[in-house]
Amino acid sequence: MTAPSHRETAWWQEPVVYQIYPRSFKDSNGDGIGDLPGITEKIPYLARLGVDLIWLSPIYKSPNHDNGYDISDYRAIMPEFGTMDDFDTLLAAAHQAGIKIMMDLVVNHTSDEHEWFIQAKSSKDNPYRDYYIWKDPAGYTERGEPIPPTNWIAAFSPSTWEWEPTTEQFYLHMFSVKQPDLNWENPTVRQEVYDLMRFWLDKGVDGFRMDVINLISKDPAYPDDPAVAAGSKTDSLGMVANGPRVHEFLQEMNREVLSKYPVITVGETPHVDTADGLLYTGFDRGELQTLFQFEHMGLDGNPNPALGKWNDTRFKLVDLKDTLSRWQNDLSGKAWNALYWNNHDQPRAVSRFGNDSPEYRVLSAKMLGTVLHCLQGTPYIYQGEELGMTNVYFENIEDYKDIEIHDAYRKLVGSGLVSHEDMLRYISQSGRDNARTPIQWKAEAHAGFTGGKPWLKLNPRYTEINAEEALADPGSVFYHYQHLIALRRQHPIMVNGTYELLDPKDEQVYAYYRHGTGASEQETLLVIANFTDSTLERTYQEPAGEHTLLTSNYPDDAQNTLRPYEAKVYLYQA
Repeated sequence: MTAPSHRETAWWQEPVVYQIYPRSFKDSNGDGIGDLPGITEKIPYLARLGVDLIWLSPIYKSPNHDNGYDISDYRAIMPEFGTMDDFDTLLAAAHQAGIKIMMDLVVNHTSDEHEWFIQAKSSKDNPYRDYYIWKDPAGYTERGEPIPPTNWIAAFSPSTWEWEPTTEQFYLHMFSVKQPDLNWENPTVRQEVYDLMRFWLDKGVDGFRMDVINLISKDPAYPDDPAVAAGSKTDSLGMVANGPRVHEFLQEMNREVLSKYPVITVGETPHVDTADGLLYTGFDRGELQTLFQFEHMGLDGNPNPALGKWNDTRFKLVDLKDTLSRWQNDLSGKAWNALYWNNHDQPRAVSRFGNDSPEYRVLSAKMLGTVLHCLQGTPYIYQGEELGMTNVYFENIEDYKDIEIHDAYRKLVGSGLVSHEDMLRYISQSGRDNARTPIQWKAEAHAGFTGGKPWLKLNPRYTEINAEEALADPGSVFYHYQHLIALRRQHPIMVNGTYELLDPKDEQVYAYYRHGTGASEQETLLVIANFTDSTLERTYQEPAGEHTLLTSNYPDDAQNTLRPYEAKVYLYQA
């Protein structure tokens, strides 16, 4: 992997990626669950939008404890989603439409129903025992109960350690008890992973999104979590992030597999800063091409560290600009950004960063799209984002299906830290099911997602927010996203121009330049976005040359006046 010059951009830097959460995308057989034939049916829709690549959340065989992120067979398709023939049909249809497909690689952990783990827990001398991480108890209580090796809290349960009585040891699971962590110290495990990667690449898939990939190397000392000791109820993922051998493992993966195929890769990496980003995605590092970082996702977390992300307050624009600008500047010319506002684990962008009221939803959704797609990096669109889909509020906790939501409810409400009413509000603001309500295709029953009962309740706003309405409206969010994607192809400066933030302390407007390089060095983009519902006045020093208004979410240009949620981009040519 070599650094692209200013005059030559690597192919993997150019795509716009669309994430599909298959369970909630399109149901073809009426069972209420999205499936592969449903995705194939919507390939023309995605081609019309103009995306280059689809990222599929897991479609492998799974007991679905964590909606497919608990895999029991990496070489089989989840029966609810279809068959391997259905996948082959989808892959062919996507490629025929000029769309590549990226699989979700989940190899920090497996399902406890994977054959490897079934074998591993049977006895200490089983050949698969060392595929997972086992520890003796730290001791025993007065009642003879085993004490876990550390005080770590799992993402979806009170402890990262689960007692296995047959062999009288604990196994590690950083997430659910049904998601035991693989032991990457075992070279046989690593070869198993590389083999399954080759299986999918040989079928013709075009890359991998790698789930929590920076957790695969654990500190062999296994120290206690000081935050938990101080009373935190949130997870201990930071205790295993960016472990001592993670870069060695990723370089080996690249050397043995990734470098042999024309792939695109993006790693999901919690608990990283830009220095880590340069290590994971540096052009000369031989590891990953891009990564998902979470700094901007944490800006609206609860001030009480014991509550983690669960909150209902708004982010501060100054903080958002500072975070995004740091990633733009620190990686510039050295590594590559992945750009996103939302995904299957995050709330809906227009509700979180914009304004989802009927008056401003469309304007602010377009504004957010403009800001993101004009940054340097690879833009990711999460399904329904191009429609301006919003967060949801369910009055009954049982209407939510996500294990993280229910685990947090038990931990926080059960301990008395948060009231039931406050927690429902927090879930509506921060919960993962906001992103997982089924796609709203039409205003008819079940939003055109299914002919049966949806696996998760629909957002009741589907009668006003749906794809059929969007496609019939030239002023919809859909067509604005389509225009932004087309602009990236027409103007290389949007892909490889350098970045300069304007007015860092402005609490209402996000404005920045993109300065052209190479063949575009005589060009400058000026991006201006009003993040408020107020009318503002702003002036900026204009670059040299004639200028053109490339795009706007208003039909006219009020010059220095910025109307509510107005976003516009000027191209200057010296």
